[in-house]
Amino acid sequence: MTPSSFVRAHTRLATPPCVPEIRLHLADEPYGIWREYERELGRPGAPLPFWAFAWAGGQALARHVLDHPDAVAGRRVLDVASGSGMVAIAAAMAGAAAVTASDLDPFAIAAIELNAAVNGVAVAATAGDALDGDLDGAGVVLAGDVFYEQPMAERVLRFLERVRAAGAEVLVGDPGREHLPRRRLEEVASYDVGQVGELEVTDVRRTIVWRLP
Repeated sequence: MTPSSFVRAHTRLATPPCVPEIRLHLADEPYGIWREYERELGRPGAPLPFWAFAWAGGQALARHVLDHPDAVAGRRVLDVASGSGMVAIAAAMAGAAAVTASDLDPFAIAAIELNAAVNGVAVAATAGDALDGDLDGAGVVLAGDVFYEQPMAERVLRFLERVRAAGAEVLVGDPGREHLPRRRLEEVASYDVGQVGELEVTDVRRTIVWRLP
């Protein structure tokens, strides 16, 4: 089964609670699609298919971008660890000059392409590890819900500090993950974000949009 076929077969079109303007291919619950994902990859213990869920940090960041289009309008945008492409799609809807969505997982790339098409926007989905790369002309870097484990958080912070030093604006969406580097960030906005599926302990999470100064 191709990645695109897998995404279509194991998700349904739904609207994240915080960004009803956007439709995404999402899973209703994590366990069934996770088992199928492991089976498809032939790899027991494979990571959760993050692209199949509208994570709270991404929802808040997408909401903020849609409500404040001046943050991205007319600028080149890079969305790192894009997952479903929700934040990238919001940036394209808000008038970004060009949007690149980067993710390691080829199934995420398929989901991003499908979701961008559903929403009628242009997003360049690129497979690979953006954290080892550079800005490639982007003036804004967006990162939704990327501080969920320490090794990832450390790499993300190094990348964001590097691109900020190179002149890019950096916005982060996070629902209070343990490894969020709060002391390095400035709060921009907060949102009460509803969950999609059975992913979090609470149905609604207070989620912050941060700026790297």
